[in-house]
Amino acid sequence: MKLLTEELKKRFKEVGDQSEEKDPIVVAKFFNPTGAGTWYATEWDEENKCFYGYVSLFGDHNDKWGAFSLAELEEFKGQFGLGIERDLHCGEKKISEFNIKTLNK
Repeated sequence: MKLLTEELKKRFKEVGDQSEEKDPIVVAKFFNPTGAGTWYATEWDEENKCFYGYVSLFGDHNDKWGAFSLAELEEFKGQFGLGIERDLHCGEKKISEFNIKTLNK
């Protein structure tokens, strides 16, 4: 399964810059199926091939807003050789709708 489809790229472009939004839309959610790590992507930078969003690796004080690259997500291999997956059942939601405590942007 591709982590980033043409349809998602189009949707990220439609949503656009959310840097001033206090409660941005999560367009895509990625997760590690065999361990810690969830990435909530709110923006996509086609030129740099990077997402911007909320990164929750351990559900603690290390979680933060920031950039993360598509290449890093695609290259990761966890237990049993499984890689990062896109949550196909998540759908778009405001970040506040997820059961996480985000730090302010």
